[in-house]
Amino acid sequence: MGASYWSYFVEYQPDLGKALDELRARVFEEGDYWWAEPYEFDRSAKDFPNRPRTEDELWSSESVQESGTHSILDMHEMVRPGEKPDFGTVEPVSAAEALRCAGVTRLTRAHVGQIGDLAEQRWFGRCAVLHDDGGKPSEIYFWGFSGD
Repeated sequence: MGASYWSYFVEYQPDLGKALDELRARVFEEGDYWWAEPYEFDRSAKDFPNRPRTEDELWSSESVQESGTHSILDMHEMVRPGEKPDFGTVEPVSAAEALRCAGVTRLTRAHVGQIGDLAEQRWFGRCAVLHDDGGKPSEIYFWGFSGD
């Protein structure tokens, strides 16, 4: 099957960890992730009436443990300042990365295409705070690749 690209925009809040948790809860509730009977690759969890009711139930599936969900659900926590990214973590874009990729430190939606390559490893997510035309934080962009 291979890894899948995923991306999400959420309303800005200063606590990126909380934003990640809320996004994960929403994606799980909506069934917008891969979970299926073996070899049912073109369907998402929302296509199955018997899909898991909890994340614990989701992750108890051997196929999900082996292949992931091909969604933000494969990311479990934010990288804290000073920590190195690890499997299943989301790393915020630094000001230096934004400047190198987009020529600015305050990213907007218009810069999303310029920072996309920062998610270069599978099973590691990225996020960026995006700003409105007035320079105020307005949303958070999460993206990455996961799944096998």
